[in-house]
Amino acid sequence: MAAPALPDIDSFSLHLTVYVAPENVDKLLKAMEPVFDHVSAEEGCTFFELYQDPASPGTLSWIENWSVSPEWFMANQVTKEYYKEYFAITEPLFIKPREFKILKRVGKPFLSVKDSNFK
Repeated sequence: MAAPALPDIDSFSLHLTVYVAPENVDKLLKAMEPVFDHVSAEEGCTFFELYQDPASPGTLSWIENWSVSPEWFMANQVTKEYYKEYFAITEPLFIKPREFKILKRVGKPFLSVKDSNFK
């Protein structure tokens, strides 16, 4: 089956969910920490936040907002060296396939972030 076509947009929001056994959450987070730091430092990454399902602790989701096209992201970002160790450690932990969506951000006037979000 061919991969779905990437949307022709100049910025996007990536929503990704992975599923691991609850006892492997710490292992996943440890592997993710350096990648989080690298990705957050990328010029095109404008937002990155991780979430955990309180009813299913092994279900972790994150949102990355990017000021680049999905095509550029797939050709230039996902191929970066710092992902290799992360994928090698985390992919064997997955108990079901990861899920992701590439969404077009609507932006203003439908964007709000309060300072309390950062506490």
